[in-house]
Amino acid sequence: MTADQWIRVRELFERALDAAPANPRAWLELQAADADVRLEVASLIDHHTQAGAFLEEPIAERAPELLAEDEALKAGATVGHYKITREIGRGAMGRVYLADDVNLGRSVALKALAPHFTRDPSYRERLRREARAAAGMTHPGICTVHALEEFDGQLFIVSELVEGHTLRDEIGKGPPPDVDAIARTARDLAEALAAAHAGGIAHRDFKPENVMRDRSGRLKILDFGLAYAPDTRVLPGGALATMPGVLVGTPAYMAPEQLNGERADARADVFAYGVVVYEYACGTHPFNASTPLGLVARVLESDAPPIADRVHHMPANVATVIDRCLRKSAADRFGSATEIVAALQAGDVAVSRRLPTAIGTWWEVHQAALMVLYLGAATLAWSIKETVPGPLTLWAFVALGIGAAAGATARAHLLFTAAFNLPRLKDEYMRVRRTLISVDLLIAAALALDGLWIAPVHPLWGVLTVGLGAGVALASLLMEPATAAATFQR
Repeated sequence: MTADQWIRVRELFERALDAAPANPRAWLELQAADADVRLEVASLIDHHTQAGAFLEEPIAERAPELLAEDEALKAGATVGHYKITREIGRGAMGRVYLADDVNLGRSVALKALAPHFTRDPSYRERLRREARAAAGMTHPGICTVHALEEFDGQLFIVSELVEGHTLRDEIGKGPPPDVDAIARTARDLAEALAAAHAGGIAHRDFKPENVMRDRSGRLKILDFGLAYAPDTRVLPGGALATMPGVLVGTPAYMAPEQLNGERADARADVFAYGVVVYEYACGTHPFNASTPLGLVARVLESDAPPIADRVHHMPANVATVIDRCLRKSAADRFGSATEIVAALQAGDVAVSRRLPTAIGTWWEVHQAALMVLYLGAATLAWSIKETVPGPLTLWAFVALGIGAAAGATARAHLLFTAAFNLPRLKDEYMRVRRTLISVDLLIAAALALDGLWIAPVHPLWGVLTVGLGAGVALASLLMEPATAAATFQR
């Protein structure tokens, strides 16, 4: 097939993943006239159907034999000088327990590494070296590793107990983070990763689930158990493995070179850092797709939308850093998190003072146009009152004048906020939106009454007045929701 056909195949495949048609073959018949393109896309969809579940299901459910243990430790059990309190988690590498260190009188997190991962003597030795390296990292943003213990032939990683919640718990829940929270989170994560990279250690499974916010509000990166060591073996196909045949990492946060089975280093962490901060800032994965396989395809083939287009109050230097972190080629990214820290410190953290897109400009024009309509409506109502005196035209003018003053004030407030306090704009708009709708409908009703009242005497002016009222109502109920949705989309 030609290059143009392959481009068409990729576009149709991504659209098919989003649309999820009930009958893919019939859908393709309508979308593409080229039989070769249809055949290739159909083949990709078939493979996706077979492979998608593998990426969706947790490894513990998909391949439980990889995590097989003789028996889960019960509360009160003793392992060496550690007394088990309860199980607090389970991941690809094994179970994690809350335990008491009887010798030192402190609570710790005790990770029992799955036997299947530690039977290989060379891998056990590598784990020991990595545990020593991780224990040597002393940074407040990194969970401290106390020891690697071996009891009855089973390996345990003993680490600091971090009580709090994960960054995943924060993403997409509650109000979106403000400019200070985004800048602070970007800086804290970069500094913690930089400390590891400076020691020659890469995380290689950096994701929101591996970032905890403790009770004091400090972020801590967990689980450097997958960290890259210089002597890590590379599989025949180039895949980096912690044991024969097992590719480590989480696909949604893996760099393109990791997904392609190439050797990963600190620049893979840089890519994952970009994904994590992007997702934290806007609540959406930069390569979001309707299926896991579609997401992986976009990581490999598509560029992420610039973060500034989704988060209008994004600090300019953070947006620049994130966009560079998400580049496909490792050579185009930062060499390590140390360079990210330098870029964040050198950049201007000032918030953009203008809406960054043409849609935002149209939203501002919409506000100004309605303010002009308010003035025109009030002037027209005064003229009608003077031309056709009476209680109805008088009270219509009074109602319209009050509504026009209230509406113009509220919209002027929004334009002022857009110009001088952009991070607050969305919240302020949502706060006054109901008031604006009520005001616009009041003005529309007053104009309709005026128009119908004078229509028998001045038919043309009656029709124009009713039409102006209808225009104000439709602008508020139909046009404004569309421009606002596009402007404030996150």
